[in-house]
Amino acid sequence: MTIQGKIVDIINRKIFKGEVEVENGKIKSIRESNHTNETYILPGFVDAHIHIESSMLVPSEFAKIAVTHGTIATVSDPHEIANVLGVEGVNFMITNGKKVPLKFNFGAPSCVPATYFESAGAIINSDDIKKLLENPDIKYLAEMMNYPGVIYQDEEVLKKIAWAKHYNKPVDGHAPGLRGEDLDKYISAGIYTDHECFTYEEALEKLQKGMKVIIREGSAAKNFDSLIDLLPEYFDNIMFCSDDKHPDDLLEGHLNQLCERAVAKGIDTFKVLKAACINPVRHYNLDVGLLNEGSDADFIVVEDLKKFKVLQTYINGELVADNGETFVKSVEFEVVNNFNTDVKKNADFEFHSASEKIRVIEALDGELVTNEVETNSLIKDGNLVSDVDNDVLKMTVVNRYKNAEPAIAFIKNFGLKEGAIASSVGHDSHNIIAVGVSDEAICKAVNLLIENKGGICAVNDLEEKVVALPVAGIMSDQPAEIIGKAYAELDEMAKGMGSKLRAPYMTLSFMALLVIPALKLSDKGLFDGNSFKFTSVEVK
Repeated sequence: MTIQGKIVDIINRKIFKGEVEVENGKIKSIRESNHTNETYILPGFVDAHIHIESSMLVPSEFAKIAVTHGTIATVSDPHEIANVLGVEGVNFMITNGKKVPLKFNFGAPSCVPATYFESAGAIINSDDIKKLLENPDIKYLAEMMNYPGVIYQDEEVLKKIAWAKHYNKPVDGHAPGLRGEDLDKYISAGIYTDHECFTYEEALEKLQKGMKVIIREGSAAKNFDSLIDLLPEYFDNIMFCSDDKHPDDLLEGHLNQLCERAVAKGIDTFKVLKAACINPVRHYNLDVGLLNEGSDADFIVVEDLKKFKVLQTYINGELVADNGETFVKSVEFEVVNNFNTDVKKNADFEFHSASEKIRVIEALDGELVTNEVETNSLIKDGNLVSDVDNDVLKMTVVNRYKNAEPAIAFIKNFGLKEGAIASSVGHDSHNIIAVGVSDEAICKAVNLLIENKGGICAVNDLEEKVVALPVAGIMSDQPAEIIGKAYAELDEMAKGMGSKLRAPYMTLSFMALLVIPALKLSDKGLFDGNSFKFTSVEVK
């Protein structure tokens, strides 16, 4: 098989008319050739950090859509399913991903549970990490979110890092806002990447100290605009990632969109493509071809180097997508789950108090970080309730793994004027998280997810909508087209109920992520991410 076009040699910074000869899944030759084909041939895109689970699709279904956008490989942290099912969940992702051509590169989740201030479905200790890293299918130690454990030399944390070094596998970082001497300690432990930078200054310091910064643009956290101006100077040490990509967004595009935006800003095309195609393969030592003779025939054909419209995607010499049509087929798999809590009563969501002031989570659109604010409380019959007029809504996190009393707090900026929304995609432990205008609406939404053993939903006085997620309570067993459409309808319903957030369900899913400051809610209570301890809803 021979493919003609303009060959984009990213490493040597040149473009020439030529042809790629493929034989037995490998590139046999690349040679100059005089032809009239004006399309461009280049290495495929590699997402340098993504949780496949956040697409609400199993890996095989994710692959069906991603290849149409030129994605040939991912560096995937199965942290989400691991928090639900432990090593069994990691093995599920590996097994399912192997059934399709896209090259999933899974890591060993380093923080399961993410913290001990929440209830997860499993524990992965340093002995488990050793066994995972022995597996050649595990390419790296996934994001070390417990940066306090690194800084203060927690024995178990250091054992996990030591095993990664023993097996000569990279260690991924996760240290939002970490600067100065604490950052020096984090790096000295052997951690050399971070995808959590949210300011230019933070990312610059990390780059100057030798880290590789992964610019994230996902469905909730959007850091591209803040960080992209670092690319022209630091292109050797920058990669692109989505981290979390909801299904409707995935249907629209993937890393091809980031390349388009970067080039539109006037950034050198070769530097952009080095971040999108080359750097992840080299850093993680991936078995992914880079358009070299003798390497795997992994490459894409695009219409131009401005819009990056993907015409064809090849993986191991196989045409897996052509003009938006995917040739990746759905596969059969066994559904796994871990959902063990009973339906709740309205009274379970009451918060009895006489406090005049309350501590409130302020959600920030497009950010994982939150602010802490104080507001006047609204009390009815001794129960703290949602103050809809001032957009201070009651929220809850409900333990999905056993029967326990729901945790209650309040949140600002969700904007709901009616009903409630809920999700069992609640990073990192994936308990049920809900926000609503009344205890009754919250209870209805929570129970809808319990009955479905996982999902996302919206409820009001007139209707209920739910997208069931029976795979670990965080992924669908349906094709991407179906789940993407259903999710878009739910998103529209939430916005019709008043939410002004760009991605209300993605934002909701991060309101229980304790390792990201400032204020979050776990199933055990309101948590201060700056001091790393519980705090009170009531301001006394």
